[in-house]
Amino acid sequence: MRQLILVGTGGTIATTDAPGGRRVGVPTADLLAASRAVWADPGVRVEVRELRRTASFAASVADALTLAAELRDAARAADGVVVTHGTDTLEEVAFLLGLAHDSAVPVVLTGAQRPFDDPAADGPRNLAAALRWAASDAARGTGVTVVFDDRVWPATGVRKVSSLSPAAFAAPGRGPLARVDEAGVRPHAVPALPRPLLTGHHADLPRVDVVAQYLGADAAAVRAARDAGARGVVVAGFGAGNATPETTAACLDLLREGIPVAVASRVGEGAVVGLYAGGGADLAAAGALFAGDLSPWQARLLLAAAIAADPSGSPARVAARCRTWLVEAGALGRPAAPTRSLTTETV
Repeated sequence: MRQLILVGTGGTIATTDAPGGRRVGVPTADLLAASRAVWADPGVRVEVRELRRTASFAASVADALTLAAELRDAARAADGVVVTHGTDTLEEVAFLLGLAHDSAVPVVLTGAQRPFDDPAADGPRNLAAALRWAASDAARGTGVTVVFDDRVWPATGVRKVSSLSPAAFAAPGRGPLARVDEAGVRPHAVPALPRPLLTGHHADLPRVDVVAQYLGADAAAVRAARDAGARGVVVAGFGAGNATPETTAACLDLLREGIPVAVASRVGEGAVVGLYAGGGADLAAAGALFAGDLSPWQARLLLAAAIAADPSGSPARVAARCRTWLVEAGALGRPAAPTRSLTTETV
């Protein structure tokens, strides 16, 4: 018999409509019971653990780290672990859990876009699919994944792409790892799994701020981040990783001061590369980390985890640690091997 542990944290899947707005309150055991009306396997035993009942927009990094510790414990006692979570910060929490996950036991996050008492609630089917995926042989060794709308997404690169639709998540440029529906569990791909970057216990992570780029952005947000005590800054850049001249100059100052800078894109798909003089090329030349195809929000957590792993490290050392992780995760290409010139010999 397969043993699964279901950890409840709240979110829309556990909400009901109420005066003044939806409120979290549905017990995780009730979510499990509703999912069994969609799919139930007598060969799978599910233990329910209620961690908290909150909306995910109110969660903190410390809450996510507490969840990571709970999941490490659960993975030692189960064949698979499923977490019900709010969708607002699910892409960040899944990524952070992936930075700490060091077991072949699958960890699967799911949630809902509609409340528990909605006539067309999507939570029961999502949870049923997540349990089914976690119990399957195909899930073992896939790390942390997200199951939503019959699809399985890797934690690295997953994004919430619709505010209201049941098809809420995608991993642009990566595609689903599997599908789970009436036809069964159908794996399509195996994710690249880097070595965990967060080891041991962490109550919180160093502060890393995200600075958005927009038409006419100045350096005020960069300076404010430094003055607030940020240990690192992520630029949510234009296109393939550009910033305004004012932001670029301020970030170069941060690097000279020993504060790491990472660059991601505000665009929904594609990697960042330092291509343009006066913007991305200047940041790359100064040692800023270009965070592959990670969203700014996932890049923020990667940078924070790398700083936590090496608190006294220089920006160059922190960036090198991040690049190694990004290459192993398939978010950055491996450095090209040296090429040898071709010669023509006359025989």
